[in-house]
Amino acid sequence: MTDGLELALPTRRTWRGWAMDTVLFCAALFLGLVALAAVSSQGAPERWAVQLEPVLGLTACCALWGRRRFPFAVAVVGLPAAALAASALPACAVILTGLATRRRWQQSLPVFCGYLVAMVPSGRLLQGSWDDLWIDTIFSLGYLLTTFACGSALRSRRLLVQRLRLDAVRAAAEHERRLADARRGERQAIAREMHDVLAHRISLLSVHAGALAYRTRQAEAGHGPALSGAEVAESAEVIRGNAHEAVQELQEVLHLLRADGGDEPASLLPRIEDIGGLVDDARATGQPVDFRADVPGDAVRDLRSALHRTAYRVAQEGLTNARKHAPGTPVSVLLAGRPGAALTVEVRNPLHAAAAAGAPIPGTGAGLTGLAERVRLDGGTLDHTATGGMFTLRARLPWPAR
Repeated sequence: MTDGLELALPTRRTWRGWAMDTVLFCAALFLGLVALAAVSSQGAPERWAVQLEPVLGLTACCALWGRRRFPFAVAVVGLPAAALAASALPACAVILTGLATRRRWQQSLPVFCGYLVAMVPSGRLLQGSWDDLWIDTIFSLGYLLTTFACGSALRSRRLLVQRLRLDAVRAAAEHERRLADARRGERQAIAREMHDVLAHRISLLSVHAGALAYRTRQAEAGHGPALSGAEVAESAEVIRGNAHEAVQELQEVLHLLRADGGDEPASLLPRIEDIGGLVDDARATGQPVDFRADVPGDAVRDLRSALHRTAYRVAQEGLTNARKHAPGTPVSVLLAGRPGAALTVEVRNPLHAAAAAGAPIPGTGAGLTGLAERVRLDGGTLDHTATGGMFTLRARLPWPAR
């Protein structure tokens, strides 16, 4: 399962690698001397074998230092040593284990077979006899299988550890991505709430302040009567009241956004019943608003708080847009629906308004986009059309049956 993953090994030897290679070299050298002494005590081998034995054994031990970077080359160097020198067998075991650890079994298996073919007839080459052929075959097969199995097991373990590390890195990256998405969603939610609250109140402030400035300029130019002290005080009181309302609504929004889960306080949530207050605010600015509500009152109170807030925001956005783009023109607000059917919130106003007093009210241009996202999250649809000289903003929200 894990063998399809390439094993990533460091190219430079660490201090742990130096220590491990030193221990393995010393152990192979010591065991090789023990094996040499044991073979020599059993009888006199061929003369040429006596001369090659220490050379091949030492060569195999020294080759261990290059097994990390050149596993195949070291395995080839150890092949004649495994066939002709008993003292090289411990070093060859380390070589084969390292090869099986660093290469896939499909690549290291041919080398394993080569060692098996080289070690089986070693008795005939060294002693000149085939008497112990079966013993040599069983010993060679068991010896090489053990080293090959140890290397393969070590490779599998390292691959597993590497796979777990990669999975941990991917999980951490996925966690960071989800956190970033959550933060982005929170910022979008904050932006929608801030826009819905501030745009409405600030547009009211702009209308009142614009009217006050317009009347003052008209009086200075001699085209109208000057404002009386009572009118100035009344306008200032309206502006102050709307500013306080804006601050209060902003605090309520921040309170909701900072809440750590649980149900949102009902007293801080706008409800469908509060749309009448929006209409009164619009009428206070001199904008005629026709408000019709064709919904059963008892059923409305049972709606989810999210639907109350969304319906309120749709009406708020429609009135704010009408005040900004068509000030002073008639606006109609319709609220209709029944349980089991859609709850419809519709705001209509003329496309072209008469010249407004003062500069037009600026906007971000993102109100309808944020509103459409809010309606979509509640399972509804939002459409806005401009036909027949009228702009229509219409939202349909699901109203479950009781």
